Amino acid sequence: MPSGLRSAGSYSHLGATSAGTWSGVLGRITVRDPAVRPDTLDFTAARFMARRDAGEGRTSWLEAGWAETGWSGGGRQRIYAYDTNRNSWTFFEDYKIHSGDQIWIYLESGPDSGQLATEWRAWLWWGDKWHLLASQRLPLTSSAQVEQYVEVYSDAQNPASYSVPPVSFDNVQVKSAPGGAAQFWRADTVPSTTGDGTAAYCVDWTTRFDTWSAGDCGRS
Repeated sequence: MPSGLRSAGSYSHLGATSAGTWSGVLGRITVRDPAVRPDTLDFTAARFMARRDAGEGRTSWLEAGWAETGWSGGGRQRIYAYDTNRNSWTFFEDYKIHSGDQIWIYLESGPDSGQLATEWRAWLWWGDKWHLLASQRLPLTSSAQVEQYVEVYSDAQNPASYSVPPVSFDNVQVKSAPGGAAQFWRADTVPSTTGDGTAAYCVDWTTRFDTWSAGDCGRS
């Protein structure tokens, strides 16, 4: 992919962001086959993210999940990670996924070092064990805002939307401290803001916010 999206395309962010900060987030995401258009900057990503305001309008983050992109991958869905240290997508071709598969993703922080940067890691559950996707020292401290989103980007050179079959998230949990116990991401204990959809895409909250789906409006 180019170093930046150089066209003023259309973004849809569908999901939830925690109001407070947490040391980990994990959950299960279903893989679907969006109608991403080849040879474009289109992409659909279903992912978890840990993020923090870095000042001067900048944000530092680590994210991981699955994505389909128009600029590479031949129309396949792939496991990926992205972080603001490298500012690039990393795709993991060894983990073959297809529409209908379900994947577990886990983001966690290491112990707070008392310094500017804290190590954050992204994991994939595969073959009955966790596999490390990314490990980066980021200025997030040991807790950060966490997100769970379906993100849809449409290249500016094409119509502003394309079909995205509903992508589901379930068993979504957060951790309050490194190595601590997980709790379900529920509205009464994890206050959150939401991206609830656009004219083309809708969010269906089964249980706010640990079980839900997002994609084309009116589809299941």
